[in-house]
Amino acid sequence: MASVKSWVSALRPRTLFLAGATALCGSGIAYNTGKFSIFVFVLTILVANVLQLLSNMANDLGDYQQGTDITGERIGPQRTVQSGAITPEEMTKAIKIAIACAIVMGILLVYVALQFMEWQYILLFLGLGLGSIVAAIKYTAGRNPYGYKGLGDIFSFVFFGLVSVVGTYFLHTHTIDFKPWLPAIALGLLTAAVLNLNNMRDIDNDRKSGKITIPVRIGIKNAKIYHALLIIGAFVSLTAYSILYSTHWYQYIYLLSFLVFFKLLINIIKIKENRLLDPYLKYTSMGTFILSVCFCICINL
Repeated sequence: MASVKSWVSALRPRTLFLAGATALCGSGIAYNTGKFSIFVFVLTILVANVLQLLSNMANDLGDYQQGTDITGERIGPQRTVQSGAITPEEMTKAIKIAIACAIVMGILLVYVALQFMEWQYILLFLGLGLGSIVAAIKYTAGRNPYGYKGLGDIFSFVFFGLVSVVGTYFLHTHTIDFKPWLPAIALGLLTAAVLNLNNMRDIDNDRKSGKITIPVRIGIKNAKIYHALLIIGAFVSLTAYSILYSTHWYQYIYLLSFLVFFKLLINIIKIKENRLLDPYLKYTSMGTFILSVCFCICINL
């Protein structure tokens, strides 16, 4: 039986900051409109975190199945299945449990938030929930994983950015409007930035294993330019949001959080050894969460 330490390594709890940031952002915008449910808030946070944990475990198992981590080039945390700390059967069972939890909590969330809405909305969100589960699994696991075709950034942007933020906003407000879209784009870009850091760190291992990520396709130099565009795009999106919706100068203060991102970006560009990029995944994930907290506070002042 696998140890607790091995399971903690497989679950990668440091990534939960990113999952919490998007659900928090959507809830904060909803609170600003005067339509907020504490039950929806708690359930969206739980669902987002379960999906993130599911993605982490499926990624661990998927890279083992694809033979990605056998070259000895991996720089980040050791994959638990590949190392033998957790057997494929144990990981598969844990993934099934996570899927069951995601389904149960997702159905409960839809019921609590949309029980008085038209059935079309209920079916839409059940479909989005199912799509999110499939996206979490198919990044590296199963046949034709999209992460091996350079599509991971797009799926992260859509499901962990747009769907999470805009979906959370709608579950609170039952309203379709433009207000959550710019923050959703910003959070989606920052989520893609974290994945890009991961892929820049692992570029040598991925290239040898046939995992065609964006850095493998365009090279490390262009991947850093791409990374800069993601960070700048997030800043522009949130600045545009504040210009459109803020009424007081102090509601712009959260944008100072980007000083951290720009400082990290300068360091990332200067780094010559890919292995030194590893701590920046944690810094960027935590920075995104802190940005989301500051954003929610400032827009509601």
